[in-house]
Formats: sequence, C-alpha cells, structure tokens
Amino acid sequence: MRLRVEFTTEPFDLEEPPPHAVAARDLVESAGLDAVDVGPFGNSAEGGAEVVLDAVDELLRRSLASGATRISLQVSVVPDASAGPGEGPA
Repeated sequence: MRLRVEFTTEPFDLEEPPPHAVAARDLVESAGLDAVDVGPFGNSAEGGAEVVLDAVDELLRRSLASGATRISLQVSVVPDASAGPGEGPA
C-alpha cells in the first residue's frame, strides 16, 4: 500500500522558517519518501505505508519538540501504479 501525507506546522512565520518547520522539512527530505514537495504553507510526500507511518511518527515528535503548537496532518491511500486493473488497495 502507498500513502500520501500532507501536513503543515504552526505557528507560521513569514520572515523565515521557524525551527519546527525546518525540523519537519529535514525529516521528510531524509526519510526515503517519494514525491516530496516542501512549500511555505504546506508539504507533502508519498511512499510505502511503513515508511510514511514511521516518518509521520518522527515528524510529529520532532516538530512538537521544536516548538510547533499545532500540526495539521492528512494521510491518504494512493493508487499503486504497479497494480493491475482491479488490484487497488484492499
């Protein structure tokens, strides 16, 4: 199963990325995830379920430890491109 995670950390700082945002960015960029997209107001990445779930656990821990007061998070199952017709997620 493949998962897509989308998240933001708060509070926002438009002048420079706050420590919690840097911690989250560094984590997703080094976690072995696919299709990583890091932006000023939202971030996303995809990967195998275990890799994504491990990264989400560590992302929450590091962001909170670095000063995040709120983390908005969405995890979605994405179609596996290697699955044949009718072989979607169970």
